[in-house]
Amino acid sequence: MQPAPGPTANQTGRLIAGAMSGTSADGVDVAIVHITGRGADMSARLLHHHHRDYDPQLKQRIFVLRDEGKVALSELAGIGREISLAYAAAINETLSASRISAADLSAVAAHGQTLFHAPPTTIQWFDPSLVAAEVGCAVVSDFRRADCAAGGQGAPLVPFADYILFRSPDKNRILLNLGGIANLTYLKAAAPPDQTIAFDTGPANCISDWLCRSRGPLGMTFDIDGMDASKGRVNELIVNEFTKHGFFSMRPPKSTDGPEMIQAFDHAITHAKAQKSDLPDLLATAAYVTAATIVQAIQSLNAKVDQLLPTGGGAHNKAIMTWLKSRLPSVTFLNCQDFAIPSDAKEAIAFALLAAATLDGLPSNLPSVTGARRPVILGSITPKP
Repeated sequence: MQPAPGPTANQTGRLIAGAMSGTSADGVDVAIVHITGRGADMSARLLHHHHRDYDPQLKQRIFVLRDEGKVALSELAGIGREISLAYAAAINETLSASRISAADLSAVAAHGQTLFHAPPTTIQWFDPSLVAAEVGCAVVSDFRRADCAAGGQGAPLVPFADYILFRSPDKNRILLNLGGIANLTYLKAAAPPDQTIAFDTGPANCISDWLCRSRGPLGMTFDIDGMDASKGRVNELIVNEFTKHGFFSMRPPKSTDGPEMIQAFDHAITHAKAQKSDLPDLLATAAYVTAATIVQAIQSLNAKVDQLLPTGGGAHNKAIMTWLKSRLPSVTFLNCQDFAIPSDAKEAIAFALLAAATLDGLPSNLPSVTGARRPVILGSITPKP
């Protein structure tokens, strides 16, 4: 994306670089955002978006750690350093491409890499001091823990930004993020922030990516555009067993993580005696359960839905999107580009908004979403070196 003409540091508003790496661990998305206002009255304009892939070896080490749940302390420390240097490189590349100096930024907002999430415990692995030193800017990070400390799930946090960016006076909208895990935000027309509903619905890409890594040819890490899933046949026995998992009958607030969903799908394969199934059939089944559990979650809202905006890598999966559209015929599907927000940049923009609230000393969790006992200020601030 070409950099848009934007304000300098001495003009109204501030610049924050949001940086995000999702549970799919494909790399770091950076969005330099011009933000005006405070709290729920903020507005944001994207100036530049950039993606930097993780080194393949780092990506593999992250997956092994998350799949096995065990790691030597030296390996854990080394992974944290590599993740942080990847973040710093992505941010510096974005600054260079947009011709913006680190001195012009109010802060970098960095989510870090999720290694584990089972509330109230959560790990977003990241070294903010290293990134502050490499970029030359203050860093706001570690957004989940304050909400967990207040009794919340620590997720999803993006609904605060969804409300700012996408609320409508006359349309009931769902923002559907399809990363490793799928989560939705329901924005009732003209409703205040405390009526926002949001929660994880289950898997998005995590199962499909795991199948590609574990059963695909060497070097296959994901199903490009869902092409292989579109060729396969859905295994109903796997679907029926997988959807028995207790997460899907829980009432919100709720959140989950990729390893939990992968383990449940692996169990379903074994129960269905489908270990020797062809990869396209398993990918088709994974795409189908993603769509089916999302539809189930939307139906559980018992609310009118006018529009749905899918974002994240799963929005490019034709199998997932075909099933969603066929099961939700009365819903209009929109594109984030209609709002001048690239789908792949949305979460990085969201964390820039969260950091702005942190710098202002304002809460940005939504207790109605996370289940926290009270609103809290999210994130820790590492000063500019």
